[in-house]
Amino acid sequence: MTKLRQSGDYQMPVVDRGVRPGTILRIVLLAIVLTASAAAFVVFKNQLENEIVLGILGVLAMVGIFFLVSSVIGFIEVMPQSRPDELARAFLDAHEDGTIVTDRKGRIIYANAAYGALTGAKSAAGIQSLETILSRNREATEAIYRLTNGLHEGKQGHEEFRLLKPLANGKGAGAGAHWFRLKARVLPLEDADSNPLYLWQIADITAERDDQERFFKELQNAIDYLDHAPAGFFSAGRKGEIFYINATLADWLGIDLTKFQPGSISIADLVAGEGLALVQSVQAEPGLKKTKVLDLDLRKMNGQSLPARLIHRVSSTRDGAPGESRTIVMSREGDDGDQSASNAAMRFTRFFNNTPMAIASVDGNGRILRTNAPFLKLFAGLVSQDDVERGALIEAVVHPSEKGRLQEALAAAKDRQSDIAPIDALHPTDEGRHFRFYVNAVIDQSDQAPEEAAIIYALEITEQKALENQMAQTQKMNAVGTLAGGIAHDFNNVLTAILLSADHLLLSARPADATFADLMEIKRNANRAAVLVRQLLAFSRKQTMRPTVLNLTDVIGDLRMLVDRMTGTNVKVEVDYGRDLWPVKTDLGQFEQVLLNLAVNARDAMPGGGTITLRTRNLPASEVPAIGRRELPEDDYVMVEVADEGTGIPPEIMDKIFEPFFTTKEVGKGTGLGLSMVYGIVKQSGGYIYPESEVGKGTTFRILLPRYVEAADTREEAAHNETSAAIPPAPSEPPAAAAPRPEPADLTGGSAVVLLVEDEEAVRRGGKRMLETRGYTVYEAGSGVEALEIMDELDGAVDIVVSDVVMPEMDGPTLLRELRKKYPDLKFIFVSGYAEDAFARNLPADAKFGFLPKPFSLKQLAVAVREMLDS
Repeated sequence: MTKLRQSGDYQMPVVDRGVRPGTILRIVLLAIVLTASAAAFVVFKNQLENEIVLGILGVLAMVGIFFLVSSVIGFIEVMPQSRPDELARAFLDAHEDGTIVTDRKGRIIYANAAYGALTGAKSAAGIQSLETILSRNREATEAIYRLTNGLHEGKQGHEEFRLLKPLANGKGAGAGAHWFRLKARVLPLEDADSNPLYLWQIADITAERDDQERFFKELQNAIDYLDHAPAGFFSAGRKGEIFYINATLADWLGIDLTKFQPGSISIADLVAGEGLALVQSVQAEPGLKKTKVLDLDLRKMNGQSLPARLIHRVSSTRDGAPGESRTIVMSREGDDGDQSASNAAMRFTRFFNNTPMAIASVDGNGRILRTNAPFLKLFAGLVSQDDVERGALIEAVVHPSEKGRLQEALAAAKDRQSDIAPIDALHPTDEGRHFRFYVNAVIDQSDQAPEEAAIIYALEITEQKALENQMAQTQKMNAVGTLAGGIAHDFNNVLTAILLSADHLLLSARPADATFADLMEIKRNANRAAVLVRQLLAFSRKQTMRPTVLNLTDVIGDLRMLVDRMTGTNVKVEVDYGRDLWPVKTDLGQFEQVLLNLAVNARDAMPGGGTITLRTRNLPASEVPAIGRRELPEDDYVMVEVADEGTGIPPEIMDKIFEPFFTTKEVGKGTGLGLSMVYGIVKQSGGYIYPESEVGKGTTFRILLPRYVEAADTREEAAHNETSAAIPPAPSEPPAAAAPRPEPADLTGGSAVVLLVEDEEAVRRGGKRMLETRGYTVYEAGSGVEALEIMDELDGAVDIVVSDVVMPEMDGPTLLRELRKKYPDLKFIFVSGYAEDAFARNLPADAKFGFLPKPFSLKQLAVAVREMLDS
């Protein structure tokens, strides 16, 4: 049923949803039927003979009487009370916003007094829906449409819109445009799904909008004033990121504010030179703020400097962490040469802070009076600006071992002595850093600092020390290598003579002879000595190498089984293969020797067992600086690591491990040439090797081999070969390895004539005798000049020349060039204790010759000569 509730001068229609009208009607009809049944029972009880009908009427009469009595005394409530609805209506009536409740079709079920006052309704009959009132305003009707769609989906929302005039000449009326806020939501009722009710609230927010506009105008005026103030200003966060910069400073520095994003630049981007250390030195106590005046140069966007004075204020959090900062900037550019005392002092301060050298002035007791920005930067963590203000001593930046020398230098400066020797000292807490201090006496104290006794200049020389150590190590290794190479060359001649003599004696000896075993022992030990000589040559990078293009994944895969056998059962070998390794170019046999030597050393460093890890990966040029090696060019490399879990290498012997004959093993367990050979092979391959070790935790050797890039002509030749091949190989099949050249079946000379050129008489005599036993006709010469004379005497009737490389008067390469002038097809073999490429670079690119490294045996000499003749 519908009630009318008094509200002001008009009534609002209210629907009581406590009991529905249909329910009340059914209750009333039931009461009437029961009452009529009771009356019928009283009137007709004596006339009815049917006991069943009479019983039914009696029961109905009793129920009806019970219902009537219960209704009178309130036991059964026919019209339930609606106190919750009353409270809700009272709340909505007291609400300041205009409020209405509508059903899904927009029909008004309830409207409060504020809604009537806002819309100008005089009575309940004058209440109009929002759609009707706002139908002439497009912005408002679109807002209602959006909110209505949201309500149908069960969503609440709000919209704000502007009307050119108020809704009515009532509450909130006034001249000009008005702003309104409209809210809508679904009432949470039990039957909201089938019969939802919507609550709408509308309020005039014109005054609120006016306050906001007034606030924004005031804020805009403040920002405009700050932007165009005669001084620059910027604010920064905890990490120095700049959140705001005013237009004045942006104009000075050439920053485009239309492209500026908060946090996109930092204080480090604005401060030029060493001024950043000065800015960072300003630190506040925990929970406080600190302001400091700084004279320095700012950096413009075009790279130019802007002399400025900063009033820099920083804050600190309660736990002491750096907080935000605010900075006022006053430019000193364009002073028109004003030489006033303040401007002159400011210019001096700028120059003082922008010099690349760290400077500090101290009194006679070593107390720091003043520092520049580079000094605070260089010794950050040791001395701060606050420490200087509290009277810090200069000895705080010097290693304890050099404090005595510093005190002596300060005493000399206090005594106004000149030519005080510089002091080289380590960093107090980081002994990897080196500094050089220059102490200069102050002869004429100024009025501003009468206690000033000395000016101390400091430079970090860590890189210089590292380069000096590296240069000394390189020179030492080169000197040792030259010495080792010379010894190996001369020793090779001795070993060649021994081997040839032993072979000659073995030709006439039988196994049953008493001297046969001794001859074999001589030859075996000569070969052992030859291995040591090859290791020396490897270290001196003068051994013969046959570089080929290799994939290290295949090399290590083929070598792993041999490494497993050599390292034993208590050592585990793990391999971590890199993906898509680049090719490298080196001698396969020599590089395998490198890995085997490193693996054996790793095994010996783990007497109790452990794991050896072989790891490979590509190292692009972009990652080379992270290695931290100044001598390493920024190129592409393939890195091979051999790591163990052994005893490690003490730091004091790390610089000696690659030296020949240096070993920490017991006598008889190592020659000290293993790592020397590794070093030489890697260097001769154009690579680098770096050890890293920690005592008790293990050692890692990192080998860097340059990436092999196929030359253009090689690629063109390969492409030509591919296109001209009749049947190209399948892509999945690996290329077939070149078959080794078969040894000639007949090693005799026949009628061949050999000219043997050798300055070592023992080698020459042994070689001549050995070749003659094979049937060759041999002429011998002790030098290149003598060889030319013999050739002229024989009128070139020589089939092949076997010549040493290093000889007095004329060396082997010069002899080859001279002979080829007259005899261009003359076959030639070099024998040498040095590497083939050690002298081949001095020959023409098209020079063809054979090579036989010393020491060699009779058979090796015969094979080399026979192959060259057959070719």
